[in-house]
Amino acid sequence: MPPKRPRGADPLPLAVEEGGPDKADPAELYAALDLGTNSCRMLIAQPKGNQFHVVDSFSKSVQLGQGLEATGRLSRAAMHRTAQALKICRSKIDKYDVDRMRLVATEACRRATNGSDFLDSVYRETGLRLEVIKPEEEARLAVISCAPLVSSRTEQLLVVDIGGGSTELVWIDISRVPRVERPRALMRLNTGFAPDPNSPFPAARVVDWISVPLGVATLRDQFDDVENDAARFALMSWYFEENLSEFSPYEAEQTREGFQIIGTSGTVTTVAASHLGLRRYDRSKVDGLRMTSDQIDKVIRQYLELGPEGRRIDPRIGKDRHALIMSGAAILQALLRVWPTDRLTVADRGLREGLLYAQMSADGVLEDAAF
Repeated sequence: MPPKRPRGADPLPLAVEEGGPDKADPAELYAALDLGTNSCRMLIAQPKGNQFHVVDSFSKSVQLGQGLEATGRLSRAAMHRTAQALKICRSKIDKYDVDRMRLVATEACRRATNGSDFLDSVYRETGLRLEVIKPEEEARLAVISCAPLVSSRTEQLLVVDIGGGSTELVWIDISRVPRVERPRALMRLNTGFAPDPNSPFPAARVVDWISVPLGVATLRDQFDDVENDAARFALMSWYFEENLSEFSPYEAEQTREGFQIIGTSGTVTTVAASHLGLRRYDRSKVDGLRMTSDQIDKVIRQYLELGPEGRRIDPRIGKDRHALIMSGAAILQALLRVWPTDRLTVADRGLREGLLYAQMSADGVLEDAAF
């Protein structure tokens, strides 16, 4: 029996249960790899109906951007850690004989002066050719990955992807799209956020988008010299809000009942897991969960009360997240100050899922069925 959906969750989950290699046909497999500032993540999947089935996955904290804020370069140690992780990805791709793949790198490789040299060395060592994507493409893929979580009642949508080195925000007006078509209209956004010209329905309209060069790692590094925990958190939150000044599609008071925020990142899923009291992470309980501003504020206050040492040993946060959770929480708090809502949907999905959807949609292997 499948797990029950949590109270308040949106009714549009992503079917990504994992299976074994014995059932996977190599001719149907796709790979998607996302090399970010903190993590290296990969999915291998095959189309299943109008979604996909995950055959294998990989995720490792490589901290590629460690020291980047100070030096403008990727360090030798960080590049070595990342190359080792990418060799594991290569072995998985070979294991499943995957031919169709898209492998991307984001903010750390965009910003580092030696980013292209590093990716050239990765290609020589592993045979993997990683593509450095633009912030706009990163934002588009985040929207595509989250499309199944959009409520049919939503008219104004804000998708927020909090990464390690940057944060992407996309505001989309879907009020003219028929309710049943809204998730599908988002998945059909093309490069440059252009709508699908072949759709018979009114298109989703991207009102505004921004890529803020502050993520959980880069924002933390900006205020690493502030010793007081609470002061550092407050400074990070207000500093991030200042960097949103160029992104103002609508004033908060103009948002209507049909406003929804979808947050996709380790920060948002960690806050959700803490709210649920999960001592062991369970994706089925987190993905699609709807949280109120009060619930999020309560979790953040608990983090502050714990302090650095308490957060380090808190099983709800996890050893790979404790050093970054407060900078991520500062970003989340700033967003909710600017656009308060009781409809923040938690998305345990991101670039990898967007890459898979985009590849499969382009190949026409996903069933054109309603979500």
